[in-house]
Order: sequence, then structure tokens, then C-alpha cells
Amino acid sequence: MTPEIVILAMIAAFLGLRLYSVLGRRAEHEEEPIQGRFEGRQGQPGAARVPAPKPDAKTDDRNPARQAQRLREMPLAPPSVERGLAEIAQVDRRFDALAFLEGARSAYRMILEAFWKADKAELRALCDDDVYESFSAAIDARVEAGETMDNRLIRIEECAVTAAGIDNGLARITLRFRSDIAAVTRDADGHVVAGSLDDAIEAVDVWTFSRAVNSPDPDWLLDETDAA
Repeated sequence: MTPEIVILAMIAAFLGLRLYSVLGRRAEHEEEPIQGRFEGRQGQPGAARVPAPKPDAKTDDRNPARQAQRLREMPLAPPSVERGLAEIAQVDRRFDALAFLEGARSAYRMILEAFWKADKAELRALCDDDVYESFSAAIDARVEAGETMDNRLIRIEECAVTAAGIDNGLARITLRFRSDIAAVTRDADGHVVAGSLDDAIEAVDVWTFSRAVNSPDPDWLLDETDAA
């Protein structure tokens, strides 16, 4: 194996560790699957299929009073986050903060599993150009090194909004994820070269999703990843 391939393999392994540090803990039970696409609110195409009640002043999520109530149901967040979410909800009447959090958890699982399986088509649909290119390069380096990832998401322990707002028509929401991941990297012969499925690794990452508020597409895209 040439030095260049060794370096690329090390880079791919590092990126893999950063990627799988985005979900949560579940030491004794598997994470319950979260259905539905990652989008603004239930009832949109691809969302979890929940019968929609006839909108009225009390139940219509587009109603300002209902939006305020939904924000109060959110986990405790700093005032700046509450103001940012309210700003997004005011401009984008389809936005529902609680449904967004549910979708974010699902999207993280989908993105991580796509990366582990080297599914570029799925990553392309869930990430913006810059993030996709980073993931794609890491996958290419892994393939070049003849390695595969056998990772398992154990549990999403924490999913909290740390920042939210609108910038030049682009709604952006940043979330902090704390996760346990069992991670294994195998060589071309299937031998384990890094990690263990017996021990989960706890990690914390901060990911930002964005969506143009005037776009007819309800889906959000991952547009930034950072370590906490």
C-alpha cells in the first residue's frame, strides 16, 4: 500500500469518526425508527402519515397563536433560539419546530447510514454541494484503500437547537447531537482494522440545516458540520 493511500485511509477514518458522532446513546435498546421525511411539518408529501384534522383557530399550525404554543412545547432553549425559530415560523407558515426536530433526528440517521454504506445518491439528496463533496471525497478515499465501514447507531441521546434564524431568505437551524456509535472499519479481506462493535463511542457534533423559505421544496439540506 502506497503512502498516499495510507494517508487517504487515515483521513477517511477520521471523517468517519466525526460523522458517526452525530446521534446519541442507547446502551440497552435499539433506537426506535423515526418515520417521515425531514421537512417543515406533518402532512407534507413524504412526511409521517398522520390524519390531518380540519384546520381551525386552535389546531391550525399556521395560526400565530398555535405557532407560539408549539414553540413553548420545545425543549428549553435560549431566548435567541426561540426568537430565531419564531422568525422562521413567521416567514414560512409550513414550518413546525417540533416536527423539524423529529425530522432532524431521522435525517441524521439517514445521512450517517448513507455515508457508512457509501451511498452517494442518498447523500446527494440530503446535503448541499460543499458537504456532499466532503462526504464523497471521504468515501472515495475509503474505496481506494479497500476499506468498508460496519457502523451501528446505538441511540440519539440529545438533539437540541443551538441557533436559528433567517439570513438573506435562507432559514438556518443548528443542532447539537450527542450520540453513541459502535464503529468498525474493515480491510478488503474483511479484517477489522479499527474500532469495535462491542464498545460504543460517545461523541458530540454540531450540524446546521438550511432551506430557502420561498422554495416550494419542503426538505432541508445539511449545509455545515462542526465538532462541538
